[in-house]
Amino acid sequence: MNIPNIGFNHQQSDDEELEVIDLASIYQRTDIDHNPQHPHRVNFFMLIYFEQGEGEHMVDFNNYPFEAGSLLFVQREQVHAFDFSSKPQGKVLIFTQAFLDHVHANMRLPKYTPTHLNQQHSPQLKLDAQTCHRTETLINEMIAEINQPQTEQLVVMYLFSALALILHRLRPEAKHDQLSQEQSIKLARFFELMQQNTRKTRDANWYSNQINVTYKTLNQICKLATGLTAKQMIDAFTVVEIKRHIVISQKPSQQIAYDFGFEDASNFVKYFKNQTSTTPSQFLKQLA
Repeated sequence: MNIPNIGFNHQQSDDEELEVIDLASIYQRTDIDHNPQHPHRVNFFMLIYFEQGEGEHMVDFNNYPFEAGSLLFVQREQVHAFDFSSKPQGKVLIFTQAFLDHVHANMRLPKYTPTHLNQQHSPQLKLDAQTCHRTETLINEMIAEINQPQTEQLVVMYLFSALALILHRLRPEAKHDQLSQEQSIKLARFFELMQQNTRKTRDANWYSNQINVTYKTLNQICKLATGLTAKQMIDAFTVVEIKRHIVISQKPSQQIAYDFGFEDASNFVKYFKNQTSTTPSQFLKQLA
């Protein structure tokens, strides 16, 4: 199975860093080169709001049921797949890290951090009737402003920030807004280093040295942001990458063990089972 990487279309959004599209338009389009119902990786953030329909949306190989009033958040670099079996209706907000950087430069907004690495985290929210109404109003106002002949990006950012803060209040377990600006920068650097080096090392001390902080400081930042230690974050990120590699490559365990720096296949299988309670072959069989 091939998992395509999907990038943000800046031309389609007139070089803005946020786009709002109808959910139905995704399964009605015939000009895209991948099947949205098959696993694909995105290099942007997504908020998917379901107004009608029901089904299961896959995010990093876990299925999350949705219905009218459900909202799903897909983080950058996650693998996900739509379920269009019920022809769901709704809106999809896609936005880039650059858009978030602009927002944070102009107003106070909780940082988006890799909370998805914590198994207790769910990308799903079920909104009550009042929050559904407010969500739809803010999304429609964003669409109206984006469609203005002379769009004012600051208005779009304020509307987006209002929506983000309303949704954030529904996640009392999300503590990442407690990070200082300096801590947020270090956490972002840590996540970037994991993306670049997860196949080379799983040593938390190595990462803390690269960021020029002590292991204790890195641990404190990670716990504030995700509830996980630095080592737990590394392991969680590594397992997600291994799962993606298993699905994409269909390689035997010996080769995947080599790709991720394990001494042999037995150590690799043991590590994977300790983290997931299943073997790589069992995981692939369950996915199939």
